[in-house]
Amino acid sequence: MCGRFILISPGRVLAAQFELQHEPELTPRYNVAPTQQVPIIKIETSGGRQLEMLKWGLLPFWTKDASISTRLINARSETLSEKPAFRAAFRSRRCLIPSNGFYEWMKEKGKKQPYLFKLTDGSLFAFAGLWERWESKDGVGIESCTIITTDANELVQPLHDRMPVILKNKDYALWLNPMAKWELLQPLLIPYSSEEMNSYPVSPKVNKATYDSPEGIEPTFREGSESQSLGR
Repeated sequence: MCGRFILISPGRVLAAQFELQHEPELTPRYNVAPTQQVPIIKIETSGGRQLEMLKWGLLPFWTKDASISTRLINARSETLSEKPAFRAAFRSRRCLIPSNGFYEWMKEKGKKQPYLFKLTDGSLFAFAGLWERWESKDGVGIESCTIITTDANELVQPLHDRMPVILKNKDYALWLNPMAKWELLQPLLIPYSSEEMNSYPVSPKVNKATYDSPEGIEPTFREGSESQSLGR
């Protein structure tokens, strides 16, 4: 799954990588948590790409229970075209969710030790995501998103059996194309190569959703212990 992630690349890097017309002004985030506002990239009606801030936790347009979003922060890739919560969004409201890494937890002696997973060069990448617009009885609209997950690769497996889908840059256009069919999109929803990723333990302070500090992404190897990195 993916329950926390980071986004620390400056706006100029996002604008270049995702072909945005305008450079976004973003504050570095070291511990993005569900229900918070997160940047996504989606297609405008004109066909260009735009960055918007959406609530993390999908609110299907048909639901009467807004609290359901806390249970829909992730969507399983295998059932996107079948599950009512994701089916409509998967057909025509796919998005990119920028990130520099995500957290997973290992249970150690009754405690939860967080690990940060990144690309080996620490560069910006994008999760495959879906977005949706929901409207309350009072006409208040909320736009929200979810991160798609797939089977874990060899690096993530010791901690969890699922991981977020990380898209290759060359696949951004296809994923965002509202006309693309399942047969073309399905091959994109696979585990990212573990050879191109690494991981290391970080401070347990990130267990708290309100903790958001650069120190949170620093390695915390304990003196006298073997290397705890899950990287290569």
